[in-house]
Amino acid sequence: MTDAAPTKDRRWLALALLAAAQFVVVLDASIVNVALPSIGRDLDFAQEDLSWVINAYTLFFGGFLLLGGRLADLLGRRRMFVVGLVVFALASLAGGLAQSDLWLIVARAVQGLGAALLSPAALSLLIATFAEGSERNKALGVWGAVAGSGGAAGVLLGGVLTDALSWEWVLFVNVPIGLVVALLAPMLVAESRSDAAHRTFDIPGAITVTAGLSILVYALVDAESAGWGSAQTIGLLALSVALLGAFLLIESRTRGPLLPLGIFRLRTLSASNGVGLLIGMSLFSMFFFLSLYMQQVLGYDAMKAGLSYLPLALTIIVSAGVASQLTTKLGFKPVLMGGMLLVAAGLVWLSFVPVDGSYATDLLGPMIVAGAGLGFSFVPVTIGAVAGTKPHEAGLASGLINTSQQVGGALGVAVLSTVAFANVDQFRPDPAALTQGFGNAFLIGAGFAFVGFLIATFAVSRRDSEAMKGVEAAVVAA
Repeated sequence: MTDAAPTKDRRWLALALLAAAQFVVVLDASIVNVALPSIGRDLDFAQEDLSWVINAYTLFFGGFLLLGGRLADLLGRRRMFVVGLVVFALASLAGGLAQSDLWLIVARAVQGLGAALLSPAALSLLIATFAEGSERNKALGVWGAVAGSGGAAGVLLGGVLTDALSWEWVLFVNVPIGLVVALLAPMLVAESRSDAAHRTFDIPGAITVTAGLSILVYALVDAESAGWGSAQTIGLLALSVALLGAFLLIESRTRGPLLPLGIFRLRTLSASNGVGLLIGMSLFSMFFFLSLYMQQVLGYDAMKAGLSYLPLALTIIVSAGVASQLTTKLGFKPVLMGGMLLVAAGLVWLSFVPVDGSYATDLLGPMIVAGAGLGFSFVPVTIGAVAGTKPHEAGLASGLINTSQQVGGALGVAVLSTVAFANVDQFRPDPAALTQGFGNAFLIGAGFAFVGFLIATFAVSRRDSEAMKGVEAAVVAA
């Protein structure tokens, strides 16, 4: 069910509103990175606990995304979008006012919960607002540009705000944006929800999948410190597998499942989620290791490291716009294939960074190539992830692709951190050893991206991709 469709001009204003909210969600996953040293000093964090300022957000965001998408379908996508924004804004305010390490970690966890409620709702509202074809592709191009550049912009703004004001402002900046968007949403965005006859809520499924995903993300983000072969990591991964297995069993037998398993019969949706997982594994790690290389090896301060991401962010914005046009002309499959090849090429190039590297000669070129790859892959993988779904499944499909990317990001950082720091003295890190480790991590990340290219080539349906061109042709003919 959808409210009366907004006028054409208001639809683009609605898109600006939805994209702004998603930008803040993505930005907040990275904006605290360069502020961590200041946060640690002010709140007396133990060094081993400081990473939980980032991990708490990732854990709750990744763990609750699927539940957030289904709640949006059943209770109303605009309603959950607004609720998520308010939770996110208030948690940001609480985080900025934090007086202890535990206070800040809890606030970041609640931020992640708010993000998990609003993010799939925002994407499904975009899908409901714009008809399939040229206009939706353009809207997804804007979405991809804004969301894709959020990671780079987070590092940039984190450096600027921390240096110019204080670390608290990397959280305070979310408050006015979140509350203003929440106030404007009812005026600009039409409500929509599932028209399914049985709108029962699958509580056992919700509990098992949320617990399973949360434990999986926790096991991955803590694997480097606990050890991959430790009883903790192996036990948590086994518990996660058991919970997710129980979830699949529940979904196969319940009348109103949280995740109808039949959705995975859509070949392109399943393949696109696989590619989304690999995008997260390769590119989230790139941001993480580039920041460490610039600060720990090249000696950049927070401001300089942040500003170094500006060309990357601009490249993502431009390439996502181009990708939306190419998708309309060529279909989304060839654009996705090209994007994943560019990501792989950029990461291979980055794997050669030297210990005495120069930004102009060693970083700028591969960052632009990888950024172009992100723009070219983010838009078509989102289109593929909702291809063939019914209107009442929009929130579910949106939650799935977001979950794939978030779990991929956590898995990629966990695996590649183990590779990067395998031969590094944690107490007296040597720049040469760090550089070698980062290079190895970039190379394996390129391998993840190439596997994504293979999935896009052999598993994404060419017919579904071509159908996108057919829709556009029909619109033009009409």
